[in-house]
Amino acid sequence: MRRNKGFTLIELIMIIVILGVLAAVAIPRYYDLQSDANTAAEKGVVGGVRAGIQTYFAQNKAFPATLDGNAGAPTACSASAPCFDTILSQGGITEGWTKQGATTYTGPDTDTGLTYTYTVGDGGFIGN
Repeated sequence: MRRNKGFTLIELIMIIVILGVLAAVAIPRYYDLQSDANTAAEKGVVGGVRAGIQTYFAQNKAFPATLDGNAGAPTACSASAPCFDTILSQGGITEGWTKQGATTYTGPDTDTGLTYTYTVGDGGFIGN
């Protein structure tokens, strides 16, 4: 006698249901990872800016008057108008940051919506 091999319709439906449940759980976690990555990237830039301010102070015995050579404001940071190029050795940050005023910047993370202010007197770069 010959025996047919394969899956029954019920088995196939159960596999599809299980895959659907796994996808429903995994997709929201993926979006949370993107948000967490954006927040972490902004915090990394802020840490780099703060380290650059302290390095500038160590070399010049004074805090920088401005964090970049771009005197105009407001403007989106770009290759022609980089932010933080005075204190960051790689030439500044060009993606996502916006210069709001002479010492005020907005980061690219739309979830936190933080605006960072540079204080020349104490070299602070604080988000609020």
